[in-house]
Amino acid sequence: MPDSTARPLIGITMGDPCGVGPEIIVTALADPQVRAHCVPLVIGDPAALERAVRVCGSALPIRVVESVEEARRVENGAIPLLTLSRLTEDELRYGHPGLAAGTAVYDYIRCATELCLQGRLAAMVTAPISKEAMNRAGHHYPGHTELLAELCGTDSYVMMLAGDQLRVSLVTIHEALRHVPSLISRERVLTTIRVTHEGVRLLTGKERPRLAVLALNPHCGEGGMFGDEEASVIAPAIRAARDEGIDARGPLSADTLFHFARQGEYDGVVAMYHDQGLIPLKLLHFDDGVNITLGLPIIRTSVDHGTAYDLAGTGRASSRSMLAAIAMAVDMATSSPGSE
Repeated sequence: MPDSTARPLIGITMGDPCGVGPEIIVTALADPQVRAHCVPLVIGDPAALERAVRVCGSALPIRVVESVEEARRVENGAIPLLTLSRLTEDELRYGHPGLAAGTAVYDYIRCATELCLQGRLAAMVTAPISKEAMNRAGHHYPGHTELLAELCGTDSYVMMLAGDQLRVSLVTIHEALRHVPSLISRERVLTTIRVTHEGVRLLTGKERPRLAVLALNPHCGEGGMFGDEEASVIAPAIRAARDEGIDARGPLSADTLFHFARQGEYDGVVAMYHDQGLIPLKLLHFDDGVNITLGLPIIRTSVDHGTAYDLAGTGRASSRSMLAAIAMAVDMATSSPGSE
């Protein structure tokens, strides 16, 4: 195993401590491949992590650290934990996150982001959160992605979910479906294509990855019968991207495109809205998909599933997505400019 000083330090936020986050972290960190490639640091709550160790029947000891750098000195096999909350038993009820848990979730994310911006963490991996609980606690964000963008001070960010067969990014993210058409602008589509191009280029090593850009309406609007966003907004954005040297193609009909994308004809897909892109992605990568936030000055990956309250406390939640998210963070950290 490489010296701990040679492995990237990866922060793992606990997510909602009342969900499966602590359990999938414990299960993932039992995999020796994780320790072979990185030094993990869990950011969260000691009582929640101790409970997860018991629930999962794990023998891994927990070592509370006072600083990020101390994680490198923790013995192999132990879980380094940076404590940011001390929730009570009542505040840790499975499936019932209260105000304290909602605030804790926000604090975990903010801390990890700041540590990444300071260069003290090579990347951050996030467990699932309860958006409702975070908002009830006064932190009003539609999700992780928007919060991270604000903390990093960027407007040009893109949510991408990726697996071995598909990589899908979104022009709009957490929006009511009735609002989506008014949010699809030429500049927004073009920005998404640009950020996706750069992200897929780094992920694949291809200098000019092939991107498929989806239509908004069925059958690409059928010549204007079902809508004109394809002709008035999406196609002009694609032409502008191609003028910049980006291999973007479309608009393409969403009902057939994914058949060809999964066969490797495209390196990435730009979808117009959440379910258009993520239903096919999760059909293929339900257990091993990774959520990546592109366009940030830091590396952030995440599981592609939610808090799974129905599984919380059973020890049966799959850690495959967490393992994939950690592996992706390590790959990005070690291949990014400036990495050793």
